[in-house]
Amino acid sequence: MLESLIDQFGDGGVLMLAGALVGIIFGASAQHSRFCLRAASVELSEGGFGPRISIWLIAFSAGVLFVQLSIAAGILDVSQSRQLAATGSMSGAIIGGLMFGCGMILARGCASRLLVLSATGNLRAIITGLVLTLVAQASLRGALSPAREALAGLWLVPGGEARNLLSQLGLSSTIAAIIAAVALAFAFWLARRSDVRSSHAFAAAIVGGAVGLGWLFTYAISQASFEVVAISSVTFTGPSTDTLMGLVNSTELPLGFGVGLVPGVFVGAMTMAILTREAHIERFGPDTPMERYLAGATLMGFGSMLAGGCAVGAGMSGGAVFAITAWVAVFFMWVGAMATHLLMGRISRRAAVAA
Repeated sequence: MLESLIDQFGDGGVLMLAGALVGIIFGASAQHSRFCLRAASVELSEGGFGPRISIWLIAFSAGVLFVQLSIAAGILDVSQSRQLAATGSMSGAIIGGLMFGCGMILARGCASRLLVLSATGNLRAIITGLVLTLVAQASLRGALSPAREALAGLWLVPGGEARNLLSQLGLSSTIAAIIAAVALAFAFWLARRSDVRSSHAFAAAIVGGAVGLGWLFTYAISQASFEVVAISSVTFTGPSTDTLMGLVNSTELPLGFGVGLVPGVFVGAMTMAILTREAHIERFGPDTPMERYLAGATLMGFGSMLAGGCAVGAGMSGGAVFAITAWVAVFFMWVGAMATHLLMGRISRRAAVAA
């Protein structure tokens, strides 16, 4: 069946359809679950360990469980994915992760959350997301690319086993899946203890499942195609820049997984927001200064390209295949976000006292 679809629509067309399907699932479930790394990091920095962290942990654990079970079952091979096979950057993961974490606090959302919020009518998220995308493009191929390359080149990690965290720890995919299952059970218990709605917890698990579907779909297409097809999953900064630049620079948009993913997420999130009556217009205001959002977008745009992905691309998709640079990147995203939130809180308290 897959071969016939490729014959009819071509590799790019089938990849776009797969990306759109994964995007719709991800967007709808992310909107309903309130999946957000920024919210989870804020909760933890304030000493809490409850609903926001449980939602993120459910999604992350479900993604790892889905992917590692698929690898253990022999239906998925991610060894040739960019996250594992290509040379990685530890310095990029550390510095980029810190920048991205700081930026998502300032902008009140990571790249994926901004896209989801845009679909609900949040004008702040739309403007911030556009700036993030433009800075990411400049960091990838434009004026900021020399700085990104210099920072990334400070500490490189060769592709292969050296970049595979499971290989470094001597663990199998089966063991990783068991650990993920235990973490998922704990996350569901934490969600129940924190009075998280069951539909939100279930939707968070679907977020992780969408990441697994992305890996499975692109791998299956790569095996059925006569052309070289990159194995990948859900990520946002790269596909967003490709989609925007394609629309701006060309009359024809090159088809691929990311081209279907971005509009798919938008449609899925918008549909869920309409069905749950959560769609409404939000603008910049006195309590939401534009300059703070633009600064956050700039940090996230550069940081995501330096770190090798956003909070989902590196943190979820890369984390699920145990790319060591992805785990380092998401760890420092947490560190950067928590430190920034605490610093902003201290500055706000001092300003209040001074007033």
